[in-house]
Amino acid sequence: MVSTPQKIWIKSIETFPLLILFFISLNGNSTINISFISINIHYIIVYYWVLRKPESLGYGFIFLSGVISDVVLGFPIGVTSLSLLFIAGAATYIRVVTVRATLLNDWMSFIPALLIANFTNFISLHYSSYPLEYIYLLKSSVFTFIFYPILWMLFSIIYNLIKKS
Repeated sequence: MVSTPQKIWIKSIETFPLLILFFISLNGNSTINISFISINIHYIIVYYWVLRKPESLGYGFIFLSGVISDVVLGFPIGVTSLSLLFIAGAATYIRVVTVRATLLNDWMSFIPALLIANFTNFISLHYSSYPLEYIYLLKSSVFTFIFYPILWMLFSIIYNLIKKS
């Protein structure tokens, strides 16, 4: 029989993706800015966890996380949610089509998901007359793509912990 502290530990590991998603949304730091590098962590978290363990992040939670992020960052309501749902949709499609999950497969399939999400974000902000920084969007996309393997490895360790428990 599993003891109570062990059950709590297992549940906390299983809800890690959801907790980190809402922590990032409430914190207002969906992008990590280090000097000239900006990485969109929101996209990577949603893509990885919908691809690997879709039951850990539901579409409703992803939408709610985007709305919270929009409120905190001052974007028009629904812009981030729409982008995150496109990322989740692309990850769902890739999960169904992919036979074997590898870093290279995930990384290369992240390109169209990232392009679709950023295009959606750009169009939504453009038509809502929100001021855009094109270089920032490009830079964020490139560095998000480059740093995906690093976070993939970190999330794989957590995913393996979840599978063991």
